[in-house]
Amino acid sequence: MASCWRLILFLSVTRWLSDYSEALSGLSTSYAALLRIKKSSTSPFGSKSRPRFSSPSLGTISVSPPSWRGAAQQYHSPGNLYHSSDAFRQDESVDYGPVFVQEPDDVIFPTDSDEKKVALNCEVRGNPSPSYRWLRNGTEIALESDYRYSLIDGTFIISNPSELRDSGLYQCLATNSFGSILSREATLQFAYLGNFSGRTRSAVSVREGQGVVLMCSPPPHSPGVMGEYEPKIEVHFPFTVTAAKGTTVKMECFALGNPVPTITWMKVNGYIPSKSRLRKSQAVLEIPNLQLDDAGIYECTAENSRGKNSFRGQLQIFTYPHWVQKLNDTQLDSGSPLQWECKATGKPRPTYRWLKNGAPLLPQSRVDTVNGILAIQSVNQSDAGMYQCLAENKYGAIYASAELKILASPPSFELNQVKKSIIVTKDRGVLIECEPQGSPKPAISWRKGDKAVRANKRIAILPDGSLRILNASKADEGKYICQGVNIFGSAEIIASLSVKEPTRIELTPKRTELTVGESIVLNCKAIHDASLDVTFYWTLKGQPIDFEKEGGHFENIRAQASSADLMIRNILLMHAGRYGCRVQTTADSVSDEAELLVRGPPGPPGVVIVEEITESTATLSWSPATDNHSPISSYNLQARSPFSLGWQTVKTVPEVITGDMESAMAVDLNPWVEYEFRVVATNPIGTGDPSIPSRMIRTNEAVPKTAPSNVSGRSGRRHELVIAWEPVSEEFQNGEGFGYIVAFRPNGTRGWKEKMVTSSEASKFIYRDESVPPLTPFEVKVGVYNNKGDGPFSQIVVICSAEGEPTAAPTDVTATSVSVSEIFVVWKHVKESLGRPQGFEISYWKDTEPEDSVETVRTRGNESFVMLTGLEGNTLYHLTVRAYNGAGYGPPSREASTTTKRHPPREPPGNLRWEQQGSQVSLGWEPVRPLANESEVMGYKVFYRQEGHSEGQVIETQKPQAVVPLPEAGVYIIEVRAYSEGGDGTASSQIRVPSYSGGKITSAQSTLHSLSKWSSVTLLLALMLPSSSW
Repeated sequence: MASCWRLILFLSVTRWLSDYSEALSGLSTSYAALLRIKKSSTSPFGSKSRPRFSSPSLGTISVSPPSWRGAAQQYHSPGNLYHSSDAFRQDESVDYGPVFVQEPDDVIFPTDSDEKKVALNCEVRGNPSPSYRWLRNGTEIALESDYRYSLIDGTFIISNPSELRDSGLYQCLATNSFGSILSREATLQFAYLGNFSGRTRSAVSVREGQGVVLMCSPPPHSPGVMGEYEPKIEVHFPFTVTAAKGTTVKMECFALGNPVPTITWMKVNGYIPSKSRLRKSQAVLEIPNLQLDDAGIYECTAENSRGKNSFRGQLQIFTYPHWVQKLNDTQLDSGSPLQWECKATGKPRPTYRWLKNGAPLLPQSRVDTVNGILAIQSVNQSDAGMYQCLAENKYGAIYASAELKILASPPSFELNQVKKSIIVTKDRGVLIECEPQGSPKPAISWRKGDKAVRANKRIAILPDGSLRILNASKADEGKYICQGVNIFGSAEIIASLSVKEPTRIELTPKRTELTVGESIVLNCKAIHDASLDVTFYWTLKGQPIDFEKEGGHFENIRAQASSADLMIRNILLMHAGRYGCRVQTTADSVSDEAELLVRGPPGPPGVVIVEEITESTATLSWSPATDNHSPISSYNLQARSPFSLGWQTVKTVPEVITGDMESAMAVDLNPWVEYEFRVVATNPIGTGDPSIPSRMIRTNEAVPKTAPSNVSGRSGRRHELVIAWEPVSEEFQNGEGFGYIVAFRPNGTRGWKEKMVTSSEASKFIYRDESVPPLTPFEVKVGVYNNKGDGPFSQIVVICSAEGEPTAAPTDVTATSVSVSEIFVVWKHVKESLGRPQGFEISYWKDTEPEDSVETVRTRGNESFVMLTGLEGNTLYHLTVRAYNGAGYGPPSREASTTTKRHPPREPPGNLRWEQQGSQVSLGWEPVRPLANESEVMGYKVFYRQEGHSEGQVIETQKPQAVVPLPEAGVYIIEVRAYSEGGDGTASSQIRVPSYSGGKITSAQSTLHSLSKWSSVTLLLALMLPSSSW
């Protein structure tokens, strides 16, 4: 196109519709069906005195409206605006005035809602239970006047609500016998949005590239707009924008222009808050979570290449009232003054009003209200009730409630009883309490007998009503009467005062020195008034002695009524200290102390410090040990290393460490070993506990001093000299780089051949020389070395070179199959002068398996036979035999082969029959016929045993019949097996046969066929048992 013109469609209503589309996100609707707020007699969305939120006009400001979730939805104002104290309401058995649990909230009711009811909730707690009434626009609602009204547990329900009849401000009034409280106002509003006009609009013609403005006539909030080519702000936020703290505000500027203008924002004399967001091509400035410092003048600027235009408006932040100080329930005596104060913050600053039982409280002669302070002079019963403090500004109101109770009762001593009998000792003070309950507070007076008590230097009536007597004497004895009086009556109480002689105490011995393990008795004697009972208490270092938990060291002995003994057995150091004896009577308490000094072994010395370390010495120092009242005579130095068995006493310089010394040198230590040291003190009484160990420290390196031991020879291959020794322990290696020097020479020669072995753990060296004949004698010695140098050699020993492995193969190897799983192998071996065998190894494998599946069995010594077991039946095996010793293996023998026996028959003997005659049983069964892969039957074995016995007997027979003797009376268990060269076959079922001294009994396992040698017999069924292992 020759020119770049944009078609500008000014649909300003979309800004307004988009704001409310968020509020209507839960509804399935189109723009033509959107709800709109219909004007009523009150201002939209709240009264002028307390608007809940601002109603956004076209393209101006939207202060986070409440969400409409379908039908009538309550609007919850910010925060909980109601506060009250529960100080006197924890116990439901106590009567109290009404307290709000839930107050009614604002309700916006869509006129097209499917729900045809509106519910205003109100819930109040109180004892007695409160009753409910409702007010609309300040006038009480008569529930019976309209069938649409109903009241359920305080909730006011309106059926088929009507905007004309039901919109307005609602309040809940709750009342019980203590008074009434009035809820905050809740607004009921009706809202809708009409459809767009259905009238067909005429067509608009425009030239290509020319701008055009299409006017929109939506529901009544869109202004007229004219299109211009330089920026012109057609829609902007108000000159003054008011929003609540903590809410979100949106300020919008919409401009026409061609080219399309760019919108920018700034805050005059400040910065745009960093939390702000720009929406809708920067036309909307959104500031969430408003704070007071976000207030100020904001400017939007529309600019394009033809010019620019700007608009300024002020953002004002307000806050709802918020309680700083609330009311508390109060109870006062009649005639007392009352002062209540409630404080709230808010912007603008809140003002205060007071309600009593839900009605305004007006100043009177005794009642004054100033700036949230309520003062009542000289309260009486008419002042009792429920009070509310109301703090409000133009944006909201909050209520605080409290109950005032007026107390009125005659004096009573039920809760504060005075001791009827009081005992005190001479010259001591006494306090007789008198605290009667009553409202107003009772006046107190005292009498002794019939005479009023008069105050003097010794006797005084205190402000709380108590009677105080100083330096009591016998003359003060008698009955004292306290009387309390107020306008409702009087009450009195009597106390009897007795004056006794003071108690004295004698504790012996006062100071004693003991040695650990000794015993002592402390005697405590009381001199007291004979009419008083005494109790004795013992303490150690100010703490009571627990005679049950002291391990039997302490015993309290009460030999006489006026004295007590403390027995301390097998005393320990921990028992030293000051012992106290306290004597307690009903009149007074006296105590005294005695000191016990306990001598014992010393305590542990202080921290042990390693001052200097060498290869074999360590210089140590320590702090002195506590002597426990007996001078320290000596110290003992101990050491521990990874190689020692616990702590060991070490040699020192000086050899004896006296008790006045605090350092010494440990000597004869091993080089290059980690040590810990500790010190133990001793005095004439004994040896104390050791000190805490020192830090671990390693001695310096040194040349090794210990040679290997047990140098000897070992078996090896031919032409080898095998030298072995016992390795030197790490404790004696004396440093890093430890190894061995192996020196050897043929016996009778002069020069030594030496080889280095660098491993400290090595215990063997092998020297190979093809020229060395077997069993050649050598002189051998083994030395040691480390990084510090060479150490000593061991003593010279003579050992011989190896004789070598066996050289001859076993002969005459014979393999014989013994059973289905066993082969017996026999061989011969030619004796040799060298390479003598230590045993033989038999290798065997199946004919069908590869060579790597060979299994082996070893023998030891000169045995020349072995039984191979665990083999498979009816299988061809091959095997060889070879000798071995420490040098290795000799050559194998020629291969021998044999096949294991076939398996015995798996079929058990069947159709088992028996006949008993006297003490023997004749058996018969069907012969077992083996399969082709089973070994032939060689005969049968009859196993029998007496029931209850684990051992039995066996009879072998070549025929399918046998005679079994039953020598003893009882029941016998019998079974039969076939046997073959492969072993025993499967057992028949077991039969149980009773043994009788005479008679003839026959039985069978199944249908019997009489044996040719048997006559006709009577058949009985034998008890069959499952086959079991013999």
